[in-house]
Amino acid sequence: MSQLRRDFLKTSLMAAGSAALPAAYDERPTVAAIITEYRYLSHADVIATKLMEGYEHDGGPGPKLRLAAMYVDQFHDNDMARELARKHSIPIFDSIEGAITMGTQGVAVDGVLSIGEHGQYPWTKDTNQHMYPRRRFFDGIAATFQKYNKVVPVFNDKHLAYNWPDAKYMYDLARATEIPLMAGSSIPVAWRIPPLELPRGCEIEEAIGLGYGGLEAYGFHTLEGMQCQVERRKGYETGVEAVETFQGRAAIEDAERRGVWSRELLEAALEAAPDRLPGRPTVEDYDDKNYAVYRIYYRDGLKASIVIASQAVSTFGFACKLKGESKPRATAFELQRGTPYRHFGYLIDAVEPMIRTGKPSYPVERTLLTGGVLDAAMRSLAAGGARIETPYLDIAYEPADWPFAPGVPKEPVKPEGSWHHLQKAREQRKKD
Repeated sequence: MSQLRRDFLKTSLMAAGSAALPAAYDERPTVAAIITEYRYLSHADVIATKLMEGYEHDGGPGPKLRLAAMYVDQFHDNDMARELARKHSIPIFDSIEGAITMGTQGVAVDGVLSIGEHGQYPWTKDTNQHMYPRRRFFDGIAATFQKYNKVVPVFNDKHLAYNWPDAKYMYDLARATEIPLMAGSSIPVAWRIPPLELPRGCEIEEAIGLGYGGLEAYGFHTLEGMQCQVERRKGYETGVEAVETFQGRAAIEDAERRGVWSRELLEAALEAAPDRLPGRPTVEDYDDKNYAVYRIYYRDGLKASIVIASQAVSTFGFACKLKGESKPRATAFELQRGTPYRHFGYLIDAVEPMIRTGKPSYPVERTLLTGGVLDAAMRSLAAGGARIETPYLDIAYEPADWPFAPGVPKEPVKPEGSWHHLQKAREQRKKD
């Protein structure tokens, strides 16, 4: 066992022992937040603000983690970090090392949140991938751990990196240095209506993930929603051998005729979506540059597709056909459509036990896989739909049984535009 790992386990055991004492029971583990940009409705806002202002951003109860320090890579014109830091007496450091050590000669926090989403960063020229500095952040985090001979758990918001080589490098570095690592989207822990969780060991004949928004940014969320279901199939996850994409009416209709994607499953996912616009998508929608189908060829033979259909919905969804069942199973991943975006609170709640124990609430391999599939999909789109072979995505893992949000999301304090769209669509569906 490495010295880094021994130090981490020693710290964890000491924390576990002190937790039995009444005086220590309410003490929240401390985290440093490494942030690209902190403005209203950025991922830093919907995550870090909850640590300071509570789940509802109103000063009420909040997560069982305490934000101790921040590093902010870019200060937006409407930056929130400095004002909140002053209000809550939280230092902002000018380096990743500074935030993790809090200016001392050692790792001074119990965990690290790497929030590398939003900010003014370039896009790749050919594949249109947003080059967020998540690998740079992780390098800085790992280097600090190495320098001070101590590791603490790390949560990486969304996919590990925008490209596969960086994501795999981060994963391998975490394993080599024994850094407990979690990553991913809030979609797997969001509300599911109806509350579908596939039984372990089920036999899936075909699956589809429904999404909307940007082909990369929201394509990732769509993949995470589908993967958290299909990973429960018989034999569990074994990886993906290839990815292929389709855009434009001719390509999408031809793919349907060849059985590449299932209209029956798409309709099931659309029907579960509360905001589906009647009659959409149309074949004319297929020619929209933001409409796309991703075909995923799993190593065990599972047929699965992702459909990004912003013209029809602003909801993430999932549908599948199980062996021996005549009707598809389907669900919508419901979000709170406005401030405080409470589904991110459930994401933080999944991270908190990992910060305490060093054991991820669900496997980082899920996000390693979805990020690799997304990278292949973006390269396929850039290559006119070419099939991208992915022998490197031979990623096997077993699912966890972490719960998703119970019930239904309550009305947001400050609704976003899509919430109004959702309400209008619901009213229209009642009329139809």
